[in-house]
Amino acid sequence: MLDLRSIRDCSAAFDLAMTRRGLDPLSATLLGLDARRRAAQTTLQELQQRRNEASKEIGALRKSGANADTLQAEVAAIKARLPEVEEEERTAGAELERLLTTLPNPPADDVPVGPDEKHNIEVRRVGTPPSITTPLEHFELGEKLGLMDFSGAAALSGARFTVLRGGLARLERALGQFMLDLHTSQHGYTEVSPPLMVRDAAMFGTGQLPKFAEDLFQTTSGHWLIPTAEVPLTNLAADKILDSEDLPLRLTALTPCFRAEAGAAGKDTRGMIRQHQFWKVEMVSITGPDQSADEHERMTGCAEAVLTKLGLPFRTVVLCTGDMGFSARKTYDIEVWLPGQNAYREISSCSNCGDFQARRMKTRCRPKGTKESTRIVHTLNGSGVAVGRALIAVIENYQRPDGSVVVPEVLRPYMGGLEVISRGV
Repeated sequence: MLDLRSIRDCSAAFDLAMTRRGLDPLSATLLGLDARRRAAQTTLQELQQRRNEASKEIGALRKSGANADTLQAEVAAIKARLPEVEEEERTAGAELERLLTTLPNPPADDVPVGPDEKHNIEVRRVGTPPSITTPLEHFELGEKLGLMDFSGAAALSGARFTVLRGGLARLERALGQFMLDLHTSQHGYTEVSPPLMVRDAAMFGTGQLPKFAEDLFQTTSGHWLIPTAEVPLTNLAADKILDSEDLPLRLTALTPCFRAEAGAAGKDTRGMIRQHQFWKVEMVSITGPDQSADEHERMTGCAEAVLTKLGLPFRTVVLCTGDMGFSARKTYDIEVWLPGQNAYREISSCSNCGDFQARRMKTRCRPKGTKESTRIVHTLNGSGVAVGRALIAVIENYQRPDGSVVVPEVLRPYMGGLEVISRGV
């Protein structure tokens, strides 16, 4: 949610920020609507005040026996005009609210400018891609093992679903448990088991609604299936005033995620890269306004640690303005190496949203034990990491010529000591 006061105070900076996002300057439109709304509010107050004054004068005239026809006509005219002014205020306010809730978060000053992913900037590269003579893609390996079933999933649910069996099903579970244990025992996150269905307000709070409704699944009860645990975890702080000394709050959860992928027609149609349903470990931090930049670096490091411990090569990039998400002011993407595609693919996205989501959620903080004025908190979220894509990366990077897959050492305790996944295992 954009801060209208800051737009009033520095409209040129706001227009520049929107231009960097690839949008037209909009301060004149926003401030024009704001001026219309405030003018209508002023007129409304003046009319109501005059109506009340005239009504009292009419009463006094009647008591004295004087003629009050002129004042009665004035009151009637005011009553006739009030609905018009109220409608003007409502119309201008509704359009202003619509724009403020559908415009993206202004980017941080150090975010590179560019229209698409080609303008992202690599920050670091970790690990060396394995030397595999003829690497197979994950779906080829999964089907060769007899443990990844796309036709069975399609019969049950349609496209973009997968059935895993045996060792691969256990590997998926092991990855999620490993990530949770790492974040809770070494990274200071508190594990949460949140609802998987939320109300409109929660989706609005983190920026999914109203702009991205077509990318979501809604139930017949009006609930929304969560596209990421970011939604319930972040909204746990909605409508609250937090003690500054308790920040940052760090929360993590392993949940299924549900996405309609409405804008992804034709993309990654084979395999598990882009699914309607998938597991993900999410990290959320809620911080004071002066903590979020450092917390962003820390969170990104926590996600990177997952891949380092799994022995997976990756690179970290800072997203340009045109590739960044709606609610983010700065984002790091971590891309894992996939030998089957001979490319790095996104496996985690860590974003600092500044006060954008907190304004929508009405979340503030104040120094503990004081009555000082409150400040809007900052929120951050990051994948720690996407379990399905981690499964893909493990399968492809640890594949052997016979089609079997070596289990990374860090996962073997979660796999009952299993060292290799082979056909039917």
